[in-house]
Amino acid sequence: MNEIVETIEIRAKAERIFAALTNPEERARWWWGAKGVFEITGMESDLRVGGKWKMSGVGAGGRAINVVGEYKMIDPPRALEFTWLPDWQEGVGETVVRWDLEEKDGVTVVRLRHWGFASESARATYRGWGLVLGGLRGYVERE
Repeated sequence: MNEIVETIEIRAKAERIFAALTNPEERARWWWGAKGVFEITGMESDLRVGGKWKMSGVGAGGRAINVVGEYKMIDPPRALEFTWLPDWQEGVGETVVRWDLEEKDGVTVVRLRHWGFASESARATYRGWGLVLGGLRGYVERE
């Protein structure tokens, strides 16, 4: 159980979804957040293999939080893979997030995998990926 896998269907072309995943301004608009839990305040991205990305936000109690990473694989519009390192969890190492997109007849299956957790308890803290995917679907399908 070192991995999280979430899958969703989105009524949009893979190219459109890939753009929403990789454009930092768009990503900041749809990435799930809840007041008092996690609110996005900024997104930076150097979209190239080896390029860095950073998502800034406000967490519980108004505390500033960040997630940083590095792009490992970029295969438009089929796949995107990057490392994930949050600063709000002590003792948690870098993990990997991968998005796979498979389009058929204008509907795209989006599969998210997140792996590399040091323990089951570390993996269990990640319960929000379904909400993130729902935010992506809502954002792309509204356009």
